[in-house]
Order: sequence, then C-alpha cells, then structure tokens
Amino acid sequence: MTGAAHQLCRFCRSPLNQTVVDLGLSPLCESVRRSEQMDTPEIFYPLHVLVCNSCWLVQLKEYVAPAEIFSEYAYFSSMSDSWVAHAKKYAEDMIARFHLDGGSRVVEIASNDGYLLQHFARAGIPTLGIEPAANIAAVAKSKGIDCVVKFFGSATAQELSLSRDKPNLLIGNNVLAHVPDLNDFVEGLKILLADDGVITMEFPHLVRLMEENQFDTIYHEHFSYLSLTTVEKIFAYHGLRLFDVQELSTHGGSLRIFATHDESAQHYQTDSLQRVITKEHDFGITNVDTYRAFAGRVQHTKFSILKFLLDAKLAEKKVVGYGAPGKGVTLLNYCGIRQDLLEYTVDRNQYKQGTYVPGTGIAICAPERIFETKPDFVLILPWNLKKEIVEQMQAIRSWGGKFVVPIPHIAVLD
Repeated sequence: MTGAAHQLCRFCRSPLNQTVVDLGLSPLCESVRRSEQMDTPEIFYPLHVLVCNSCWLVQLKEYVAPAEIFSEYAYFSSMSDSWVAHAKKYAEDMIARFHLDGGSRVVEIASNDGYLLQHFARAGIPTLGIEPAANIAAVAKSKGIDCVVKFFGSATAQELSLSRDKPNLLIGNNVLAHVPDLNDFVEGLKILLADDGVITMEFPHLVRLMEENQFDTIYHEHFSYLSLTTVEKIFAYHGLRLFDVQELSTHGGSLRIFATHDESAQHYQTDSLQRVITKEHDFGITNVDTYRAFAGRVQHTKFSILKFLLDAKLAEKKVVGYGAPGKGVTLLNYCGIRQDLLEYTVDRNQYKQGTYVPGTGIAICAPERIFETKPDFVLILPWNLKKEIVEQMQAIRSWGGKFVVPIPHIAVLD
C-alpha cells in the first residue's frame, strides 16, 4: 500500500501497514452543498482505513484538521427524538447510581445543542458544556446551558481545572472517535476529573461495525474505530482505570465505558469488562484475517445496493431517500449513487433542507416532499433510526410505498 509505511498509529506510534477497508474517495460528510456552490470544485479525501498490529486501534489518517470540520457543524443531536430519550434515561441513571445532587458538578465534552445537559440542569445539578461548534453552542446557551466554545484537550482541561470546580461526572458521547490526538484528549480527561469522579464515554463498537457490515459509519469525522480492548489500553496509559462497561443499541451498537483515576479506591470493577473483552477476542479483534473478511463483505453489499437501485430504475419505480446523515454520504459516494438512482432525499434538520448531499448532487428536501411525490421506495439512510422513521412516515403505505434499509444488507421492510 503506497505511503502506508510512513503513517504511524495515533496512539502507540507503531507503523501502520494493514488495510481494513478502502472506501475510495469521499467529501467531508457534514459539508452540505448550497445551490451557489454546485458549479464549483468539491474536495474529496481518501477513506482508507488501517489497523495497528500492535494496539489494534482501527483508524483513518487525519486528512483534515478538526477545526475545519467542527467549528461550524450541521449535526444537531436534538433532531432525533430517540437520541434525546436515550440522553434523558442516561441522566436519570447516573443521578441515581452516583448520588448526584446540587452539590455535584457535571461536564460534557462535545455537548452539542444541550440535548443531554438539559436533563441534569432540570434536576438542579450544575452543568458545563464544552463544544467547539459556535453555531451549535449558541443553541445550548439559548436553553440556559452554560457552555464554553473550545476544542477539548490537555490545555483546555488545565485552563478549566484552574477556573472551575472539577466534575464529579465527566461525559463524552460519540466524541472519542472524533479526536485525532487521542493521547492529548485522554490526558485532558485525567487532568479535569475530580479525585473520585467518574468518566463515561459512549462510542460505536468496532465489533458491531464489522459484525453488522456498518461500513457507512466510516467517515473523515471519525478518526478512530474503537474496541474495549484498545480503549482500556489507552486509558490505562494515561492513569485512568476502567471499572464498568455497558453494551448499548444506539448508533448500530455502542459501548458505554466507566472510568476513574487509578488512585481512586472508589468504584469496584464489574464482570462486564472481562466479558466484553473476551467477546472481542473470540470475534477476532486481534486477528488480521477478521479485517480482510470484512472488506469482502463490504464490497458485496455495494453490489447488492446498486443492483436493487438499478432494478428499480429499469422497472420504472421511483426511489428516494430519508435522511442526510454522515453515514449516508459515505454510502452514496462509495456506491457511486447520484440523482439518477436516488431522485432526492429528505431531512428534518432545517439547516440541511435546500442543500445537496456532498459529492452526489442529490437534493435534500423537507420530509413533506415524500407525500407530494409518492415514491415507490424510501431508502432509510440513518438505518439506526429506522424504527423512529417508520413510525413518523408510516403514511407512505397509503399508496403502497415501502421502506428499504441498506445495512447490514439491502432489504425491503415488511
């Protein structure tokens, strides 16, 4: 592989030379195109995923600095009802488990639009959000959530630990994968956390990604693809001890880890850690053949998706999309799908309506468009939210419309 020998693992600095999957070229997944940009060049970057043979961290090269991706961002967490419900239950569980009250402090890294911290704030617990995207932080502030607009790392942690009380609960949901400098980020967690405090992090589980063929969750905003086996090593290197893990259904299958300082005598280790690590090793997370087999399945899925769309086109059936998520950008670009095969897609996010899916020229409309054009098939691009979307859009059945999901393989839903 050209140039692979020059790339080093972002955690342990070993040379990277083992490909997991090569998805070709794709633009940044949240860089929606506006009408006036449609006649201008668009930048595509490689989606070539590698695995480190020493620590087994699966990773993409940092082609674009985080400041270019996240300083203004088009993803608002509150757009998904099920995700807000997930956040509310999490807050209730953490308040009960760790006896949080008005004397506690909760900090969330990548706090987005306040989708989670609002639940702690309503319970009278002081909160702080750390969010790099100014446009999204402004929405959180409008909800009364205290927010600092910064990228998180050791320098931000030092600064906050001098000016603010240290958090008893330090949260990061779907942020660990978005960090190119993992060591600086985890070092920051160590600096900021209160003495007997708890860190919880949620991230998509690498085993589920490969097991269920979720190749579309690979995009430039996700620098790393994480297993418990590797995350435990990274945290241990920075003096943080994992003591519990929960397997979640969110984002196609995620892990929620619980960590504290090595020195803390609180928080006893549960059996869950060893159970999940054993499951990962049985799956083959430390075996290169596992990654080679995944690449073959991804290619087969691409051909199956294209066959479905081509057959529909030849039968003069109309296919449109639902959603314009990051995973949709990867899937559409990897498969080479343009508006000739997918007439348009829709999204509840008003920020995206009236724009175009990066790399494809596919228009993003308001959901009402589906009821105006009455398509035969609606391809659900955020397939992890299929239950919620089917419930919202079930009226398409009145004209015989059917829902289709692309992952783990193309399937028409009953």
